[in-house]
Amino acid sequence: MSRASDHAYSEIRSLILSGDAAPGSQLTEEQLADLCGVSRTPVRDALRRLEAELYIIRSGSQRIFVADWTHAEVDEMFTLRGMLEAHAAARAATRFDDAGLVALRLCNAAIDAAVRHSEPDIPAFLTANREFHGLIIDVAQSPRLAATLATLVEQPVVRRTAMHYSRDQLARSASEHRELIIAFEARDADWAHAVMTGHIRRAFHAFRGVIGKS
Repeated sequence: MSRASDHAYSEIRSLILSGDAAPGSQLTEEQLADLCGVSRTPVRDALRRLEAELYIIRSGSQRIFVADWTHAEVDEMFTLRGMLEAHAAARAATRFDDAGLVALRLCNAAIDAAVRHSEPDIPAFLTANREFHGLIIDVAQSPRLAATLATLVEQPVVRRTAMHYSRDQLARSASEHRELIIAFEARDADWAHAVMTGHIRRAFHAFRGVIGKS
């Protein structure tokens, strides 16, 4: 794939992940080419890649839309994410060194700081949360696992959920992260697996509450 195609892919994917292109909204090649500063050919290449990764869908008339998901699709997404991230946590529990644990604590401190704002800082929360989970996946040392997780389009779901979280719900997420860190310090794979499973399931039920109000 060309450098222009890679650039278009990165720009369009960021547009979706940031929520600037909302689920269900229509995209056009012309609009995206202008946004990315490339011709329509690299945009078409990027869109084929994004379609394969389930970020976008095409209608029968070939119109392009940002993917939105049914309840069943979201259920499956969270179920798969829970299985994979719990497995990653179990693997990471026996691989974390002191430097990695310090990095996790710093991520969670950033989450705590975002929650304590007079109005919770959701973008900062999301950035630190993504880094926290990314560290665990990195330490798990399984490229295949990391690649599989990368194909789960969960970040727009996480963002949509977090935007509706109360301060208590945001703080609960940080508290669950602290328990994960304790499990990692104990090098207890079963404990880490159980905590991560519960963490993802709670996020799923929070998201169900959000889309139930939509």
